[in-house]
Amino acid sequence: MGVDLIGFAYAATVAAGGMMGYAKAGSIPSLGAGIIFGSILGVGAYQLSQDPSNYHLMLGTTSTLGSLMGYRYYNSRKFMPAGLIFCLSVGMIAKLFVKNVGASPLPVKSG
Repeated sequence: MGVDLIGFAYAATVAAGGMMGYAKAGSIPSLGAGIIFGSILGVGAYQLSQDPSNYHLMLGTTSTLGSLMGYRYYNSRKFMPAGLIFCLSVGMIAKLFVKNVGASPLPVKSG
């Protein structure tokens, strides 16, 4: 069982982005979202480190954040911060599918 360094780095990036949004623009919603999403992603990375088959929290949070930031990027066409977080989220989802979802076969119903 290895530590999910990529997951922890992703969580830290999201939290730092929220803090940066607050520092640069005084955006309290950005700070709140960054801290909340970063914390949940940190818990998800910890769960993945403990049990690689426990990827559901990380996948759900990453998908939600990626969807929200993808929508913001589509509307604003500004890469920072929405486009960056969208790209990181897509990469994280790909990593989760390749390492975890693809590794465990779906149960086959016999009948």
